[in-house]
Amino acid sequence: MTRTFPGVRRSAAAVTVAVAMAAGAAPLVLSAPAVATPPADAESTAAARIVLPAPTGAFAVGRESLHLVDRSRADPWVPGNRRELMVSMFYPAATEAGPPARYLTTAEAQLFIEDRGVGDFVDAATLSGTRSAARESAPPRRGRYPLVVLSPGFTLHRHTQTHLAEELASRGYVVAAIDHAYESSGTTFPGGRTLGCVACDIAAEADVTVYPQVSAGRGRDASFVLDRLTGARPAWRHAGLIDRTRIGMAGHSIGGNATGSTMIGDQRVRAGINMDGTFFDPIPAAGLNGRAFMMLGTTEHAPGGRDTSWDQAWTNLDGWKRWLSITGTGHLSFCDTPVLAEQAGIPSGITPISADRTVELVRTYVTAFFDKHLRGTDRPVLDAPTAANPEIVFHQP
Repeated sequence: MTRTFPGVRRSAAAVTVAVAMAAGAAPLVLSAPAVATPPADAESTAAARIVLPAPTGAFAVGRESLHLVDRSRADPWVPGNRRELMVSMFYPAATEAGPPARYLTTAEAQLFIEDRGVGDFVDAATLSGTRSAARESAPPRRGRYPLVVLSPGFTLHRHTQTHLAEELASRGYVVAAIDHAYESSGTTFPGGRTLGCVACDIAAEADVTVYPQVSAGRGRDASFVLDRLTGARPAWRHAGLIDRTRIGMAGHSIGGNATGSTMIGDQRVRAGINMDGTFFDPIPAAGLNGRAFMMLGTTEHAPGGRDTSWDQAWTNLDGWKRWLSITGTGHLSFCDTPVLAEQAGIPSGITPISADRTVELVRTYVTAFFDKHLRGTDRPVLDAPTAANPEIVFHQP
């Protein structure tokens, strides 16, 4: 069986999959073996027929990539290796100087296509050439900005959260989007390596649930990234842009659970968002020391629904909190996937509302949350339903 967009015919050539579906969680996927990174000239010829919605903020967006290695910690999936991460830094830029930032390497795009079984609809060059607003190494706009950490869903690449990262950067945030080694269909690292999803293989072979381990491990990953961005000798050359007193985090699916896991162990994160992820690593009964948290999901994540971890989390959250559903969305609506599917002509069945409307709603409520809790700016859209956004349902169990 092949991991695919709902409603898409599965390709016989796609990667074999083992599915262990749980409420709000992405299926487990067997990864393809590691493959070499294609030459840069091959990737530069990719057609750019897919275009992400432009960010709406006032600033241009720059992007740079970091390769971070935590030499104090063994990788949980390949214990012979040290834990390593790829991190994309999105930031407010002074100008749009510089080449367009690449969406995916061709190797990453090909593994994603095989994982989803959509090779009949899109090729690796087209997906790799998806265009967005970010410019590679654009000169930063001077100032100090809140930092938001983003963690993707299981099997998904960090750049599937690009539309949200760019929106935040255009509105005056620095964003650190993390790829967690061996937990995506394929992530390219320096040295000509594209690592597959070993965590998926382990889960399939052992017939065990790895999600609690994934979430807790990502919490440690996020804290390590914060250490390397805000410590005495930061890993990023523009780390001076970051206001260390204003840090938030958001994630999709298991990345949403990882937001809670990070906040449990790291008081530096002042506010967090779980976008449609089950709390396999639960919010403790003692809460989060009064810090703000928002749960934003599909209508399947409603009070009394099949994912009871949200009911328990709501009870345990002890600070400002919101529980919102977006009518007409599916689990993959909280990343770039609806845009990719719609423009590639994939009959995804992900969401009955348009991709652009989904993007607008996710951006509106995520940016409002961080504006309120990292900037102290009142955002009435978070207080009650509005006529402008009838798809948003407020829950107060």
